[in-house]
Amino acid sequence: MDTQALDPVARDYVRLVLSLGLHDADIVDAYYGPPEWKAEVEAERPDLPAIRTRASGIAEALKAFEDVTDEATRPRVEYLKAQVRAVLTRIHMLEGVRLAFDEESDLVYDAIAPHHDEEYFQKLLSVLDGVIPGSGPVPERFDRFRSQFVIPLDRLDPVFSAAIDESRTRTERWIPLPSGESFRLEYVKGKTWSGYNWFQGGSRSLIQINTDFPITIDRAVDLASHEGYPGHHVYNALIERDLVLGRGWKEFSVYALFSPQSLIAEGTANYGISMAFPAGERVAFEKERLFPLAGLDPSLAGQYYEAHELSQRLNYAGNEAARRYLDGEISRDDAVEWLVTYALMSRPRAEQRTRFFDQYRSYVINYNLGQDMVGAYIAREAGPDHSEARRWEIFSRLLTTPRTPSGLV
Repeated sequence: MDTQALDPVARDYVRLVLSLGLHDADIVDAYYGPPEWKAEVEAERPDLPAIRTRASGIAEALKAFEDVTDEATRPRVEYLKAQVRAVLTRIHMLEGVRLAFDEESDLVYDAIAPHHDEEYFQKLLSVLDGVIPGSGPVPERFDRFRSQFVIPLDRLDPVFSAAIDESRTRTERWIPLPSGESFRLEYVKGKTWSGYNWFQGGSRSLIQINTDFPITIDRAVDLASHEGYPGHHVYNALIERDLVLGRGWKEFSVYALFSPQSLIAEGTANYGISMAFPAGERVAFEKERLFPLAGLDPSLAGQYYEAHELSQRLNYAGNEAARRYLDGEISRDDAVEWLVTYALMSRPRAEQRTRFFDQYRSYVINYNLGQDMVGAYIAREAGPDHSEARRWEIFSRLLTTPRTPSGLV
């Protein structure tokens, strides 16, 4: 069966996601398909029952492709099946169906994050205890230690601009970028997230950085790589060039946020940080360029990143807080305390994070679980004696082929 036989189903999927976007303000993360499709959907304005019926119809239509083995068609079929299942689940949730955290993440993101108890995080805190200077509870000491590495607001733009320029240079060594690709950087407030990439089509993005809370020096490279190069901006620009325009696969002209695509997108964006900046190179670059630009003492870079690397091992604490809070096992206040204690967040940032849980729910697994799944996949595919070129080859292929999270295992 020719891959073009899927095109009518792909078109219906795009219209499906656009239709759901009329009822769910967050689900359409990007759209750069035919403008008339969006206009037609907005003119029709189908209700949720009608959208649910259409989603079920697309799921049924995909069954005709279950026996396809063609190397080009099979990944498209698996991708669309997973995406439609996620859309159906999101419709049910909008209609009032309540799902447990793990069930929701499985149906929407095709993955379930591991469970960890307090003892697991306490052991990690005990290791960090021996690295952070001073005395007293680890969360308080870490917060005081981290406060020395905040980028002053008047130096934020030069620091971020330098980080973005370097991440682009490093990415372009390995991935040919679309001609004319670009982005615009904005600083915003009042968001539940720290950074966001809004892909505009035409290889252009709007990258927003939330300045509600102090931004530490590590976040410059993190956000430059995650939101920009080789993260979301590159991911979307390559999909547009290679899949939508290059192959005519219209299903990729719409990005449904609450879908398995997000685990791939967030996982590659987070893993892309270490692709562009391997640990030793990152510290050297920041010590030489970013610390001076931020007016921070470069001699402290090594100490900061030793503590920072250990603190990153606690990142699954956020998943546990979200799971327990959304499953009704703990209150919002308890979730804040958990994040302060085990995720080492300041109290205001922890309160912001619970608002993120309210808005995006089990989406939180896509960052750390996605990163770990992508990393394991690349390591397995590259083999034990892989070269840097081989790692970038696999990473690039992951950005530009239809994938499902379960297909990474």
